[in-house]
Amino acid sequence: MKDINVWIQKLYDIALTYGLKIIMAILVLIVGLWITKILCRSTKKFMESKKVDVSLAPFLISVMSMLLKFVVIISALAIIGIEMTTLVAMLGAIGLAIGMALSGTLQNFAGGIVILVLKPYRVGDFIEVSGFMGTVKEIQIFSTLVHTPDNKVVVIPNGQLATGTLVNYSKLPTRRVDFVFGIGYEDSMDEAKSIIAKIAKENPKVLENPEPFVAVSALGDSSVDITLRVWVKSSDYWDVHFYMYEQVKKGLDSAGISIPFPQRDVHIYETH
Repeated sequence: MKDINVWIQKLYDIALTYGLKIIMAILVLIVGLWITKILCRSTKKFMESKKVDVSLAPFLISVMSMLLKFVVIISALAIIGIEMTTLVAMLGAIGLAIGMALSGTLQNFAGGIVILVLKPYRVGDFIEVSGFMGTVKEIQIFSTLVHTPDNKVVVIPNGQLATGTLVNYSKLPTRRVDFVFGIGYEDSMDEAKSIIAKIAKENPKVLENPEPFVAVSALGDSSVDITLRVWVKSSDYWDVHFYMYEQVKKGLDSAGISIPFPQRDVHIYETH
């Protein structure tokens, strides 16, 4: 019974000594995180009002949020009574362990910084990486969000984007669209080229300079291949791509020019 009373007294003393500190630390943690959220929200609105680069703003806010939360946690631990030297040593050991465990995450963080400095792409650019194609919606601290044309969200690590091969279809203002149309060997190449060139020149989204290029590019097994190359604004690429295939098909049909499908002649010989 005496031992129980001693333990109760010890718990009571600990509660008196650390109880208030723990309550204060919890309050500091709650209020600090609440203030951090407000500051990040206000900073985001300020950046939007100042028209800060939409690629840079989310990254800076993410870093700001992490730093503020770190300060709040340190402050709460200090209130409890943990000495800063001990805390720094403990955080150093934890940081080393976490760094070794999350080396890939740190690489993604460094990749995010490289992306924002070198700017291989920006928010709104249409890119292709690791077999995915889509529009960049947000560059976060560790990853980039890409929306595919069929409305999927792909999360790609920044480290992979910073060190891997990436195709940016929006980087330059113009792009070349290449087409290959096959016609029958019995059809007129000159007439087909004339029809294709006329349709390209009549399309207002096809640029006049450089002018459209039309030429016979190959003599295939089943068709004479005619190549068309036109230059367009990057934003008009797919409109011109679909338009030309449809209109050329209609134009060649109207002129009675065939578009052959692969075929093979089979000769049968009888042996006696």
